[in-house]
Amino acid sequence: MFENILLAVDGSDHSLKAAKLAGDLARLSGGKLRVLTAYEKVPSYLGEPNLSQAIAKRTEKAETVLNGATAEIGDIPGGCETDMLSGDPAEAILRAVDTFDIDLIIMGTRGQGDIKSLLLGSQSHKVVSAAPCPVMLVR
Repeated sequence: MFENILLAVDGSDHSLKAAKLAGDLARLSGGKLRVLTAYEKVPSYLGEPNLSQAIAKRTEKAETVLNGATAEIGDIPGGCETDMLSGDPAEAILRAVDTFDIDLIIMGTRGQGDIKSLLLGSQSHKVVSAAPCPVMLVR
């Protein structure tokens, strides 16, 4: 079925629901699971030591998000790896799809509604419209 599953998480309740579902699906299919979170790039104009401190805070938060997701997932016989990337989340997800030959993307959606997400630019909408593989959105 699905050999390489990518789970994109942001720490929201919806992404934790997606993590549980991704773990169940990976166990059922015998596939590998890759968990990804992205954090906003830190502007270089901050200078030191502010730049290092801002990067440390963002990576610490990303680590917390990954730990929360992996706790929801549980053991995966096919293997589970984690990644944290800087930059736009949708772009990071799409890069990972190409890099790791992903068969399915699973991610939470915040359920903001069509009008609000159209105005704000939904990460899930960006992924769905550009992904070369199936995308499962979890509410």
